[in-house]
Amino acid sequence: MQHDTRDGEHQQHHEHHGQGHNGSSHADHSAHAGHTAHSPGPVDWAMAARATLHCLTGCAIGEILGMVIGTALGWGNTGTMVLAIVLAFFFGYTLTLRSILKAGVDFRTAFRVALAADTLSIAVMELIDNGVIVLWPGAMDAQLADALFWGTLALSLAVAFVATTPVNKWMIGRGKGHAVVHQYHH
Repeated sequence: MQHDTRDGEHQQHHEHHGQGHNGSSHADHSAHAGHTAHSPGPVDWAMAARATLHCLTGCAIGEILGMVIGTALGWGNTGTMVLAIVLAFFFGYTLTLRSILKAGVDFRTAFRVALAADTLSIAVMELIDNGVIVLWPGAMDAQLADALFWGTLALSLAVAFVATTPVNKWMIGRGKGHAVVHQYHH
């Protein structure tokens, strides 16, 4: 059975099935203990920007580390980009995982929440970020000592932030993404 994700629909669902919120047949809501996708209410741009900045931090750490390692080792563009993307996902998930674990959640649950909360956001961020680098003339061949390397990397992360913020706003508004993470911070 699929549950509705907005509180009003959730209440209508229970009232329709004779399970009103008066405690009659569903007093402790234990059947919904694992159901965590309720909408947090109105989502403003600041909330979406904070969620995006959280993802951007992990992505930037991984992206920069991957680019620096691959470039320093003289790897080709493909190997360097793959390493940067893998590390971006790793550090993006790790930051979220760390915050959920601090709330006392078991590792398996925290890991699943991190995957659910960050996968789309990181994927969009990486697509945009790497797309800018690939399309910028000369950026793929720039070396660590080149201003073009660092300038394009900074610009690509800024563009990725701007492009991913509406995605996070949309996800949070539907009780997904970082809306799921925030319930573990109460």
